Amino acid sequence: MTPISRSGTGRKGLATLICGALAAGGLAAAGVATLEPGAASASSHREAPLISGTPQYDNTDVYAFVSPDHPDTTTIVANWIPFEEPAGGPNFFTFAEDAQYDLHIDNNGDAQGELLFRYTFKTHTKNNKTFLYNTGPVTSLDDPDLNITQTYDIDLIKLRNQKVTHSTKIADDVPVAPSNVGKASMPDYSTLRKQAIHKLTNGAKTFAGQADDPFFLDLRVFDLLYGGNLSEVGRDTLKGYNVNSIALQVPTDMITESSDQPIVGIWSTTQRKNAQGYYTQVSRLGNPLVNEVVNPLKDKDKFNASAPWDDAQFLKNVTNPELPKLIEAIYKIKAPAEPRNDLVDVFLKGVKGLNQPPKVRPAEELRLNTSIKPTASPKRLGVLDGDNAGFPNGRRLSDDVIDASLQVVEGELVGSKNDLGDAVDKNDKKFGKSFPYLANPTAGSRGALAKGVSGGNDVRNQLGDALQPAGAGTSDDTTLIAASAGAGAIGILLIGGGLMWWRRMRGRAY
Repeated sequence: MTPISRSGTGRKGLATLICGALAAGGLAAAGVATLEPGAASASSHREAPLISGTPQYDNTDVYAFVSPDHPDTTTIVANWIPFEEPAGGPNFFTFAEDAQYDLHIDNNGDAQGELLFRYTFKTHTKNNKTFLYNTGPVTSLDDPDLNITQTYDIDLIKLRNQKVTHSTKIADDVPVAPSNVGKASMPDYSTLRKQAIHKLTNGAKTFAGQADDPFFLDLRVFDLLYGGNLSEVGRDTLKGYNVNSIALQVPTDMITESSDQPIVGIWSTTQRKNAQGYYTQVSRLGNPLVNEVVNPLKDKDKFNASAPWDDAQFLKNVTNPELPKLIEAIYKIKAPAEPRNDLVDVFLKGVKGLNQPPKVRPAEELRLNTSIKPTASPKRLGVLDGDNAGFPNGRRLSDDVIDASLQVVEGELVGSKNDLGDAVDKNDKKFGKSFPYLANPTAGSRGALAKGVSGGNDVRNQLGDALQPAGAGTSDDTTLIAASAGAGAIGILLIGGGLMWWRRMRGRAY
């Protein structure tokens, strides 16, 4: 639970400690000299009963890595709202106004956050007499045709023993990049993305807005582990879906305890305002997929309300993970012997000699050694393949955590060598080379053109002809009632009193 939250349920969270299995994977404590232990983790989309019904508050992934183009900085990316259908208007995807989106930093290994970056959002509507998200082509974030906009503030909160010692507002009314409605509505989305990158003090940068979901995997694992016979592998289930992202790039010395202790633990939470006006934590994510395939149903909502400080009491879920038993039952691959101490020692503490802080308290956090510089040629399996700049030393956008997870859970680190995977090895879109590194969101107009249409104004003109009332001409006196920006072709609609009027477009719809 976020330390400064006020909640009627109290501060102590009931958590299930996650590890092992596809979600958590382990890293053997042995083999430290060569730094070859690997990790296993994936994503948490719709991972718990309560949060699956409130996607605005559902944190899907957290990434943390030393910035490849600015190695003196660290980049943190956290995503919300799983499975955003790009054409899902007219109410496109916004951050919740009654939520606190928090990025936590534990810089001494005590399982408590010493720094917290809090994002809070406001929604602004220019014209509430239309159903449209935008009323014409949008060329900038302050374009009058962008009807629904959001801005956000960032507060930097310093804590000690889960108590606030200082709070500073470091950003105020920063614009959010909008949902990518379509090519007609947003002809140059890359420009909108760039305008949403905001510089803070001391060289820090922030971004909030829609992005392509960077996680890649075949989620058909839930159909009896890829169909019960590995027939359902090789398709990126998240291809074409978007998420809402928060990205923060800060000077590394701003978040580390000291140059002698460069390891940080990172996780995110979402707090939602309850009926009494207090904020209650409803989502938590560090290492991905921990709450999705390891926790039993009875513990999932408890984990989302919990804090890393309380994790160690649920050790049994780590030493006796469920997933290896399922794989053995379905695929007859013998599960490694229990208790799985190989998963415990390193997953909850970090790899000794790599990303384990001194005097560490076991807890589920994404741990990053910020002193390890990025590599020019990242390996998708990260540490498991000898690339110490990758997962589980933080998590880069390109890390293939599913394959690493499958291999580790089946004993890769305890002598059972294997090359298991889901046959999805990279994202469907290329990641950027500069902040915020995320790929642009898929546009709502990504589909093929209508039958018999070549492009240009064809659809617009056809719709105009179709909506012409009997006996009407092409008079310029006819009143325009509404334009369908979501259709991307500025088609003309009217519902009212049984009449439909039209005229051909000569400019913006509103």
